[in-house]
Formats: sequence, structure tokens, C-alpha cells
Amino acid sequence: MNFKEEAAGLSDYIVEKRRWIHSHAEVSFEERDTTAYITKELESMGIETQRFPDYYGVIGTIRGEKPGKTVMLRADIDALPLNEESGEAFSSCNPGAMHACGHDCHSAMLLGAARMLSSHQEGLCGTVKLLFQSAEESCHGAHYYVDHGYLDDVDALMGIHVWASMETGFINIEDGFRMASCDNFKIIVEGSSVHGSTPHLGHDAIVAASSIIMNIQTFVSRENDPLNPMVVSVGMVKAGTQFNIIADRVEMEGTIRTYGVEMRKKVQKELGRIIGGTAEALGCRAEFINNPIEPPVINDDLELNELARAAAVKLYGEEVLKKMPRVMGSEDMSILMEKVPGLLCFIGYYNEECGSVHPVHSVHFRVDEKLLPRGAALYAQFAYDYLEGGEVEKGGKSL
Repeated sequence: MNFKEEAAGLSDYIVEKRRWIHSHAEVSFEERDTTAYITKELESMGIETQRFPDYYGVIGTIRGEKPGKTVMLRADIDALPLNEESGEAFSSCNPGAMHACGHDCHSAMLLGAARMLSSHQEGLCGTVKLLFQSAEESCHGAHYYVDHGYLDDVDALMGIHVWASMETGFINIEDGFRMASCDNFKIIVEGSSVHGSTPHLGHDAIVAASSIIMNIQTFVSRENDPLNPMVVSVGMVKAGTQFNIIADRVEMEGTIRTYGVEMRKKVQKELGRIIGGTAEALGCRAEFINNPIEPPVINDDLELNELARAAAVKLYGEEVLKKMPRVMGSEDMSILMEKVPGLLCFIGYYNEECGSVHPVHSVHFRVDEKLLPRGAALYAQFAYDYLEGGEVEKGGKSL
């Protein structure tokens, strides 16, 4: 089976679905209309659907006429809390919500794959589950489906993410670490307030917080193995009540991204030591609260990786595969992959001719829609080949 021509024939359908989802963007945990729209599409194909009384998202199930394993294809459906400035004619009609990370593309590609796989239901040797997942941008939206047992019968899992660092249509399927872990933190600094003209009579929490921001960078440069990529960033600072009052309290929030499994375990103790010591040296107190959210994405099932590469090559030839550096962004696909063997593939969207040049999470984000049939075909080909027995054709080279 080769889904290349079928996917090309569904191009208009896939683009139409992408544009509807894009224009009706809904942020994490609020994807009511998106869930209803996708459910209606799946049911129009005769696909069994499962929704949830207390959560958005939907699972479609295609049961082949022959017995076999169960493979899950996953797409995320939520948007980001941004006001769109892409200039697209189908821009979001919901203020403060924009599909700036390509989840509209992922969902549309998976709907295309659903069309193809449902039309070949009689030839499937097993079951395909289609997970349209809520709240990926929250960093923990995937937990619901794992915790409620919706992956208990799944043998393998595959997801796709559009990415700007590759030209349109190129596909990246590499072994090993692909995206970093995500741990968010909060730092509370407490001092004592006085008049701004007499700082010596108090303890300036803002000065202490500023020193903490600078000193925690030594955690990256001096505590962490330089061969292990790591980022520690403070993204939010709240302090002060008036221009002439020394602040007695500062709250900061930030994020830690890394591939180092062992160092990730040491963050609370080691980073907390730097934060507490810095505050104490300036007469203040500081509390460090670390919140581990999601592990790194690791494509560590080599057989599944090879099967996916073989599927891409079967569809579009050896030249479609391209290397891509691993990235420090995170993806809660990793939560699903802790439960079930799986992999995350990337497909490029960079094309200067149509303005598809901005990275994910940009208010100017645009996508070259020519990639959409390729993503749909890859979803379908991987699932079909896996259920056929996972035989790897020659040519699915390791990158």
C-alpha cells in the first residue's frame, strides 16, 4: 500500500479542515468547538468516536477486519494565547487565541489520514486509534488520556510536528533525544520594605532577585555538564508597589529545559542552594519551588524509527529524509511515549515564497500548506505498515 496519490487527491479536503480549525482557534482546556468539529468529521467517515465528560479532545477508532495490534496516531488540537498577526485571510476569529504552533496542521493531517485508513479498513490487520489531544500547550494535557487508561491497549504510537528549520515537505525521523524536558519553577524572595531614600534600613528584595537571576546562570555553566544542553530562563517577575518604596517581596517564574536525566533530578537541591545562598548574602530569604512537568522526547525505539523512515522513503524517496538538530523546546508527546513505545517525526514548512518563514509561537506564524498531504500520507503509511507486520523496506536509512 502506498498512500502518496491518495493524499495528494485529498489535498483540498485537508487544507479546508486546517483553515477551519485555524480560524476557530481555542486555547488549552477550552477546545469545545474544535472537538465537536473533529468528532463530526470522524463520524461522517463512519469512524467510531469516544469523547470525555470532563475533558476535551476525541479518540477515533478504526477496527480492521483482520486481528492484530493497535497503533495510535496523535495530533494536538489547542492554540496559543496570542493575538494573530499573520495576515492570513482565515486568521483566528477568536481574540487572544491563535494556532501559532501548527496544531491546526497536525489535526488536519490526521483527519486526512483518517479518510485514507477508513477507506482501507478491510485491509487493516489490527486497529488504528486516532488521538486528537487537548491542551498540549499546557505541558501536561496528555496526562488525562494516560491516567484514564485510553492507551492501555496501544502497542505503538506516532506523532508529527511541523517545524521551521526545514524546507517544506522534508521529513526528519532521527534516533535518540529530539526535544528537551520542561520543568517550570517559582522563586519567592522576601526582604523588608523601607523608604526608597533609606535603603540601608531595609533589605531590598528586588536587588536580591536581580542577583538571583544572574547567579542561576552559573547553574548552567558550572553545575551542569557542558556536553549536556541546558537552558534556565526567568520569564516573569512581579515586584513592588510604588516607585519610592523598597520592595519586600518578589515573585519570579521560569523554566528549565534539558536532556540530562540525572541533572534534572538534582535541580531542586542544587539550584535551590544557589538561590537560597544568594538571597541570604543580601539579607533576604528565598524559596525555590520546582515543578517537573514533562520528560524529554526520546525516539528510543529503533525498530519504530526505522519503520517510519521506510514509510517516508516509500512515499517520497530517499531524498525526503533530512537531518535536523535536536531542539530545546518541549512536547507533552513525551508523556504518551513513557506509556507506549513511540516516536515523534518532524516535517518542514519553511518557504520564503509564501511567507512561511516564522518559527512556531510567533504571532506572524504561517504555514506552506503544500506539506499537509505529505504529513497525512506519513501518518497513514506508518500505521498501515506497522499493522502489516512492521517489515522495514530497504532504503529507510538511519540519520
